[in-house]
Amino acid sequence: MTADLLKDFASALLTGGVRIVDLTATLSPETPTLPLPTEFGWGESWPFSMETISRYDEKGPAWYWNNLRCGEHTGTHFDAPIHWVTGKDHENHATDTLPPERFVAPAVVIDAVAESEANPDFLMSVDFIRDWESRHGEIPAGAWVLYRTDWSKKVGTEGYLNQHGDGCHTPGWEPATVAFLAEERDIIGVGVETVGTDCGQASSQEPIFPCHNLMHGANKCGLASLCNLDQLPPTGAILIAAPLKIREGSGSPARVLALVPGS
Repeated sequence: MTADLLKDFASALLTGGVRIVDLTATLSPETPTLPLPTEFGWGESWPFSMETISRYDEKGPAWYWNNLRCGEHTGTHFDAPIHWVTGKDHENHATDTLPPERFVAPAVVIDAVAESEANPDFLMSVDFIRDWESRHGEIPAGAWVLYRTDWSKKVGTEGYLNQHGDGCHTPGWEPATVAFLAEERDIIGVGVETVGTDCGQASSQEPIFPCHNLMHGANKCGLASLCNLDQLPPTGAILIAAPLKIREGSGSPARVLALVPGS
């Protein structure tokens, strides 16, 4: 890349030739967290909380700051390969060691809004992706695949998690689809609008939690709880998704942005 290209890019940002879309949900104590299956006896991920240290008062007359508490995988967040047992032996697989080149990459958006509205347990198949590719071109290697369901528009934790006696009911992937994307399309990872990258009933799939199991096993990444995917084109966007640089971090809340052509 030449210096002129960078200047042109900076100019496009200033003049509106390139538009920035925020794909990040606001973190607050109301942010839904992933309910973990009780049969595994897993510990609980802390919900987000914020405690004021001082706010222009007797504790600090000229400054405002807070202590924060939450699990790594809270709100709009990044999943690193080390997050799952299948990815534990890769090199450079944690939030502090992942190559930063993975944090800026092309993105494709696959629209499954109608299917998810008709069936909250909708699972994206390989045929569904091949049909999308017949209209938009093959998914390029090194891209993010973003799964649009408009699930982020659901109001309140109850509607968003859609939890019943048998667990949550939210869209996800057929296991073969995850393997296809990771191996045959060699993507960086997938991003979803739901609370986690797997479907709500993923504990009953084979393998369990196939997106986590297969995607991280292939040294790929994940993004969850995205929003505003309806503002992105099917192809042509650039995604910026960087986790906090936590030593041996399995993931972290992230500010995820997309660059798209301006009006």
